[in-house]
Amino acid sequence: MDEGFHVAWKGHCPICGDTTFESPHRWFRDYLRCVSCGSVPRERALTRVLKEISPNWRELTLHESSPADIGASRLFAKECPGYTATQFFPGAELGSLINGVRCENLEKQTFPDETFDIVITQDVMEHVFNPDLAYKEVWRTLKNGGAYIHTFPIHKNLIKSIRRASIDDNGAIRHLVSPSFHLNPISEHGSLVTWDYGYDIGDLIASWAPFDVEIRRFNSHSEGIVAEFSEVIICRKRSSFSK
Repeated sequence: MDEGFHVAWKGHCPICGDTTFESPHRWFRDYLRCVSCGSVPRERALTRVLKEISPNWRELTLHESSPADIGASRLFAKECPGYTATQFFPGAELGSLINGVRCENLEKQTFPDETFDIVITQDVMEHVFNPDLAYKEVWRTLKNGGAYIHTFPIHKNLIKSIRRASIDDNGAIRHLVSPSFHLNPISEHGSLVTWDYGYDIGDLIASWAPFDVEIRRFNSHSEGIVAEFSEVIICRKRSSFSK
């Protein structure tokens, strides 16, 4: 913790309503919690965007890859009957259930074409070895008119994105820079960071799949969305698009 540091203020959480935001550390991205639902800023930003672009989200089919049992993901699971959560379990058969959770690889999914109205990931794409394949798969599994709403760090000091690690056909990982890991909700070993994304990310996504790409940034004190890397990336599959 950041010794001697503590802030708290009242506000309105997009996930759970009137609340208090509190942090024992200056790094708000990971520590500025809603005391009611436990969410951090990126979750609140993503939920605000979801409600704005799909106010009827509770009535839609929604796929979330790699959710954590907290804040936004709890809301989606509780209030959206069409919600499907998946995790990637290395070595498990894709499409199978592991302790009641469906195993899926974002780069090679088993869902049929045009299954979902909305796809969500929270801080997942920076851990994918081949994001081009993942975006193509998200495109394939989205219905026409659907949207992929997601978060990941966009580094303001990078003009071009940097690949940090690659993987060969035998599963051997090659580190191109010093390895870095983030917390993983299903593994104590954490998740390897495979990409550092820069300001070219919108163009990259559009080159990987025919999405219309929008990136929203926030500084909303009243909603507790004040932190580094609070961008929400929206990829829309326009209903008028012809394959």
